[in-house]
Amino acid sequence: MKQNLIRHAIRWGCASVCVCMMIDSTKAGSFTRGCAARDLQILMLIEERENTNAVSAERLSDAMLSMLEARMVCYEGRVVDAMALYDNIVQSVTPETLVSGRRR
Repeated sequence: MKQNLIRHAIRWGCASVCVCMMIDSTKAGSFTRGCAARDLQILMLIEERENTNAVSAERLSDAMLSMLEARMVCYEGRVVDAMALYDNIVQSVTPETLVSGRRR
């Protein structure tokens, strides 16, 4: 009976250690809500620019690649850096007429 109890205690101990290790490793690898919301906004913006032909296909393709990079950065836990990348994507898909028409 004691042998059985010890075996179960060891198994539960190992299982709890494994679960704790998995929880600690997922903290840095989580995609935050902020990143997800910004990603969705950027994706909708790119689709809009594509539908209106406001920006060249090459710039839209570059924007999609930049989005993948921003996702990876956010997944690494560097949310501020990812948000800066998302902001750069917005600037890259802004049509030239809107940029030149701004007041200084």
